[in-house]
Order: sequence, then C-alpha cells, then structure tokens
Amino acid sequence: MVNTTAGVKCGGGGAALPLSTLNHVSLVCRSLSTSLTFYRDFLGFVSVRRPGSFDFDGAWLFNYGIGIHLLQAEDPESMPPNKEINPKDNHISFTCESMEAVQRRLKEMGVRYVQRRVEEGGVYVDQIFFHDPDGFMIEICTCDKLPVVPLDAAAAHSIFAGRSPPPPVACKIRPVKQPSATKLGSVAAGGCVGEVIVVDAINGAAAAGGGGAMS
Repeated sequence: MVNTTAGVKCGGGGAALPLSTLNHVSLVCRSLSTSLTFYRDFLGFVSVRRPGSFDFDGAWLFNYGIGIHLLQAEDPESMPPNKEINPKDNHISFTCESMEAVQRRLKEMGVRYVQRRVEEGGVYVDQIFFHDPDGFMIEICTCDKLPVVPLDAAAAHSIFAGRSPPPPVACKIRPVKQPSATKLGSVAAGGCVGEVIVVDAINGAAAAGGGGAMS
C-alpha cells in the first residue's frame, strides 16, 4: 500500500517520524549465490529465515545488529557495471577489532581496496573501502574513535534524553573462521591498492602518506 497523504515536514517545525532502530539494508544483486558467499563467508553474516510468502528470489542475513536483505535482479545484464572505488560514494560502514587483519584478508582474497586516514583534533581514523560483487561499497573503519557530538541542543536532548552524549564504544566485527579455498568469483578485481590518504578535517587538504599498506 502506498500512503498518498502529505509527507512529514522536515525542518519546518513538524515532528520527525517515530523511528527506533535501523533494521536492514536491501541490495539488488546480479547473482544471489555469489553475493551470499560474499556477505556470509567473507563478511561474517549469518543466513536467517526469510518469509516464505515472497514470490521473488532473495536471501536474508543478519549480524552485528543489522540485517542484509539480498534481492536477485530480474535482469542482471541491465545492472550498471562496477565503478572505481570512490570513498565519497554510497556505502555501509563497519568498525572492527583489527584493521591489519582486515587488510590481510582482503589481500588473501584478491579484493581491490582503497585505504585512507582522516585526522580530526589529533585523533586518526583509518578507513578501508572495497566493493561487494555488484559494486556496492563497504567501508571498514575505526570511526568509533570519534565522539558523537550533536550540533543542535534540541536534537541532543531528543537523542540522549537529556544526558551527555556517551563516549564512543567500539561495535566490533566478530571474527569468523574462513575456509582458505573460498572463492568470490567476480569479487576479485586485480591487485590491492595500498594508497594512504591523510585528510586534514579543517581545511580539507589531502596529502598522500605512507604509500603502502599498514603494518
């Protein structure tokens, strides 16, 4: 059913929608089996039951407090080709226990990635960007080092119920054993990119640094 009533006012004094949590991200894929392998065996998501009343192919996965809903494309050939990795493109981001372990695993699987480092007030945030089999970007980062600082006092009261914003808490990706023979098909796209970019958060200047992988 489509609700055709007036939409919720944004920034015009109207109340925001009464949301609670982020439930899932839905992704259309060329090959359901290839994407299942990627999200389950590579990223550590677990397959969960999907409503049997659905009359289209797909799969549901869950881990780290969020669901991934995969949808088999009706016309896979019509999907756009994979793009170059652009950290400013749409993506979903996870924090992790070890950036070195993530980088090592990406190299083992031959998954192309871009590495960046952002500085904010003396705090350095490391980021690794790569694509899933259909070109949707995944980020692994240490963004939990940065505190959540609302820019609006009213918003802060609404979000934190009058309490001060909590300090950042790491939402860690739990390690899973990976079979050494796992193949991701079209996921592999050449060698790894070990580019390290240090971004000045104040003036936006970027300077290449390190020139290689993290140790």
